[in-house]
Amino acid sequence: MALKLNHVHLKSPDPIATAQFYIDTLGARKVADIGDIGVRLNLHGLTLNITTHIASQTREQKYGMEHIAIDADDIEGMIADLKKNGAKILEETSISGDRKVVFFEGPDGVQLEFIENK
Repeated sequence: MALKLNHVHLKSPDPIATAQFYIDTLGARKVADIGDIGVRLNLHGLTLNITTHIASQTREQKYGMEHIAIDADDIEGMIADLKKNGAKILEETSISGDRKVVFFEGPDGVQLEFIENK
């Protein structure tokens, strides 16, 4: 099993202003717009996604740090292990058409995401 940090996702009622804070205060650099819902930044090597609430998201959304995303090389095995170990699965979906994604809850309600690493 190989894991690698993918991104940190922040939710904000004003993603543009929040992104500007990270640019002005911490020297982040804008990488891309995320549709019409937010922005992706490079914060000294850390990918920081900042969005508003996402209409298609089925799990609970809160403002602040939304989740920690981790690339996983064996997504099916990771999901099976999560379920076997009784982890609370929040959502299973896909991104970019074919990359499988699973959101699950960690200690203290922290949301984590495994993204299929293709």
